[in-house]
Amino acid sequence: MSDTVRYETDGAVAVITLNRPDALNAMSGELLDALAARGREAAADPAVRCVVVAGAGRAFCSGGDLKGIGTGDALDPLGSVATLRRFEEISLLLAEMPKPTIAAVNGAAAGAGFSLALSADIRVVGESARFMTAFARVGLTGDFGGSWLLERLVGLARAKELYLLGTQIDAATAHRLGLVNRVVPDGAQLEETLALAHQLAAGPTAAYARMKRNFAYGATHSLAETLTFEAGNMIGASKSEDFRGAAEAFVEKRAPTFIGR
Repeated sequence: MSDTVRYETDGAVAVITLNRPDALNAMSGELLDALAARGREAAADPAVRCVVVAGAGRAFCSGGDLKGIGTGDALDPLGSVATLRRFEEISLLLAEMPKPTIAAVNGAAAGAGFSLALSADIRVVGESARFMTAFARVGLTGDFGGSWLLERLVGLARAKELYLLGTQIDAATAHRLGLVNRVVPDGAQLEETLALAHQLAAGPTAAYARMKRNFAYGATHSLAETLTFEAGNMIGASKSEDFRGAAEAFVEKRAPTFIGR
């Protein structure tokens, strides 16, 4: 598979790294194909209990590779809705796979790279990280689910502002707006992310999967409908081995061990 995306496992944690550092990890057609494939691999592997996405070098991802237009690479393969939609599957995988996902963001996350970071469940970013929708600056409208994700994180009015103006925001502002979960010293974001990933990987991953389904369902359904959906997942979780084991551990005053079922 292409070396534009690295795939490594660290115990029960899979780390997917965009690996075009000289191009600030700009999304070429080759990278996008590999990124979607690695996302599917991580989602399908039962040994993987948490997934991290990161960028090599001094940026997370600068977005689509505009320099490749006309060369048969970069944005040229995005010539059809079907092709672009296939590439965008990574956003859906990170948002909806039945295991926690974390983006470790260093440097720039722009355009589709911003959308990619937003699709993870949690974002841990370096102090110098910066975010920008960027699409309006080149006459484009946005992809990789950014408009859907951003609206739900910061509200419709602020999401429209960020898309229409293409304003760059720093890590502190992103944290204040609720776009990122943790801001850490530059260079420490991957270490901090992996520590968090291992914590999550040791947790009740079957319950995490149900939690993610609750949030996805609630985003498009009424409160009454979501109450019923949540109730079904709560009853299902109460019948799991993880719950029974955790209840016994609580009574016995010891830490539970979760097996993911």
